[in-house]
Amino acid sequence: MNQERYRHVLKIVLSAVLAGSLQNGVTIAAELSAPIKVGIIGLDAHAVPFTKFVNSTNALALPPVSDMKITAAYPSFSPDIPFSNDNIQKNIEQMKGLGVEICGSIEEMVKKVDAVILASIDGRPHLEQAKPVFAAHKPIFVDKPVAGSLVDIIELFYQAKQNKVPCFSNSSLRYSAGIAAMRNDPKVGKVLGCDAYSSSEHLIPSQPDLFHYGIHGCEILFTIMGTGCKSVTRVRTDDTDLVAGVWEDGRIGTLRGIRKGRTGFGATVFGDKGIAQAGKFEGYPPLLVEIAKFFKTGISPMTVEDTLEIYAFLEAADESKRQGGIPVTIQSILEKAKQAAAAKYGHSE
Repeated sequence: MNQERYRHVLKIVLSAVLAGSLQNGVTIAAELSAPIKVGIIGLDAHAVPFTKFVNSTNALALPPVSDMKITAAYPSFSPDIPFSNDNIQKNIEQMKGLGVEICGSIEEMVKKVDAVILASIDGRPHLEQAKPVFAAHKPIFVDKPVAGSLVDIIELFYQAKQNKVPCFSNSSLRYSAGIAAMRNDPKVGKVLGCDAYSSSEHLIPSQPDLFHYGIHGCEILFTIMGTGCKSVTRVRTDDTDLVAGVWEDGRIGTLRGIRKGRTGFGATVFGDKGIAQAGKFEGYPPLLVEIAKFFKTGISPMTVEDTLEIYAFLEAADESKRQGGIPVTIQSILEKAKQAAAAKYGHSE
């Protein structure tokens, strides 16, 4: 199919998607066509590796990533996080070298792009950083963690809905083929349990301590087990976390957080036909494929409700730790956070 024919078909498809999206209360740009111009907020973490792949010839072999290009950025960083502070200047120069325009504000950046990746490593400013994007009605992918607390995560998704802006967030681990395939692996059969693991380095003291980097192991766990976790119990030592979740159907899934010795990402999966090891982290391209699909269609690969359950699991683990390891229900955490969000931001859902 030649380029002109491709663009004609793409516009027809997007027009149909737009009509359906409007019926569901979501707006997307009707004229998004390749290349989709993408802006990045935050240059202290994933911005450089994302841009190196998206803007390289490697992306040509991986549609729909090849249909977008990162063209502008706002270099947000967090002075109180050494990793962020130490890397920002180097990363700004790398982004310039990759042909990305550095903007003086988020408001300036959103005027120049069709879609946005919010990539600041620090979740605390994500809500405020997302507001100009919502106001501009540009689809946005929010890198993990969604925000600095479950309360702010609820508010961020609330504002996205109120502004009818497509928005989603995931860890890249969810889309690694050897992890995603475990839910339907014929050698495993029906998944009866899962022991996932990842680093649980605590990056920001004011956040729940599994938001960095326990979110990765938690995404592995929920990718394989599915949603429906009922309660969470946590045991913690200086070097290790062990978080056990009980699902509504009686299955048990665990997250081991590693802070000493060799770390990594993975899982052991228990099924009615066998026991198997999940695959490993396969880099960022699988996530970038999902982001590109999302920017083109406005359709998230994951619901807000499922995302909230994952972060409620992490906050429940934090609460269990505070209370000496007692079980904490997901429902109680979600209800408390929704009430706090309504009180803090002056509205109710």
